Amino acid sequence: MTDEVSDSPTAWVAKHIKRYEASDGTYMGVPSLLLTTRGRRTGQLRRTALMYAEDAGRYILVASNGGSGTHPAWYLNLVADPDVEVQVRSEIFRARARTTDGEERDRLWKIAAKGFPTYDKYVVTAREKGREIPLIVLDRV
Repeated sequence: MTDEVSDSPTAWVAKHIKRYEASDGTYMGVPSLLLTTRGRRTGQLRRTALMYAEDAGRYILVASNGGSGTHPAWYLNLVADPDVEVQVRSEIFRARARTTDGEERDRLWKIAAKGFPTYDKYVVTAREKGREIPLIVLDRV
């Protein structure tokens, strides 16, 4: 990705990015990564910091949005354009994002929630608002 990258305009996410950069990739003691997506409306590159889990060398993301009734913007962006850039600590690489379902989703959800148990609370809250929280796998390309 060669265009200029903008950090999330959401204040707490921007702080998360700064903490990521200062802490060598952790946030609240949980491993984090930086995800760069292309804005679905603007075409601009957008960077956000996210907690992740791992499975067989792949990175797992949870589009929890704190259990709200709407998907986070970064998720909507990667659905529109699944080709993303990822930074884990000092390593930067390209990946293709995909939303999981069925048995794969169930298995990976357990891994993600083990690392951040609050996801299980978010899933209940989101369902009450009519939304299933997407679980995403990043496959290196």
